[in-house]
Amino acid sequence: MDDLHAARLALRCLDLTSLKDEDTPASIEALARSARTPHGAPAALCVFPQFVPTAVRALAEQQLEAVRVATVANFPRGESASEQVLGDIRAALVAGAHEIDLVFPWRALLAGHRRVGQELVGRAKQACGEAPLKVILETGELRTARWIREASQIALAAGADFLKTSTGKVAVNATPEAVALMLEVIHEHGARAGLKVAGGVATLADVQRYVALAAGTYGAERLSPATLRFGASGLLPVLLAALEGRSAGVAQGTY
Repeated sequence: MDDLHAARLALRCLDLTSLKDEDTPASIEALARSARTPHGAPAALCVFPQFVPTAVRALAEQQLEAVRVATVANFPRGESASEQVLGDIRAALVAGAHEIDLVFPWRALLAGHRRVGQELVGRAKQACGEAPLKVILETGELRTARWIREASQIALAAGADFLKTSTGKVAVNATPEAVALMLEVIHEHGARAGLKVAGGVATLADVQRYVALAAGTYGAERLSPATLRFGASGLLPVLLAALEGRSAGVAQGTY
């Protein structure tokens, strides 16, 4: 896939993200305004739960009602009590969220408590109903192929609609090696779940690398927001520069 087509696909599949401590209603409104581009809109805005109503309203003002609003749960450490997590999910959906990005309890898995993740993801999917549930594995902390594969298997068996690499809040986030392992497990489960690559996707070369990996599992013709997402805060200017024939360097900004 050439750079132009990759940039166009990545824009359609982008979860334009702001998960910063300094976020305000004004900054989320600005994020929503940036979602209106001459080349189309992203798949979603991903914001903290308290900003879901702001994001919904701001997107409506931009006549971007088709852009989804995603929010996070059990974020970022993956250690919240399950009842709190489920309550947070229900409240976010009532507030207008369309998608939930849930941090997998990866510390519990590393400690040998496999059922913690099974139960949390299963109950979270029940709470989500038809709303897509993206399970954040935090692959940079799971580290080894064994744990990344096991977390992927648990999440998919429990009902995850997407596997997501990372919170963007740790030292090591998305890597091609981790994504390849996740895609192997997705393939083993019939390629019914999607993939979200988040954290450290900063250049068009990064996009091309992950698009190629995803195409190997889904087929290029199936790549869409239903199967592939990029979670990023600074990737949008890079994609727009590519679509407009400009040079933008490397995306800046963090979650």
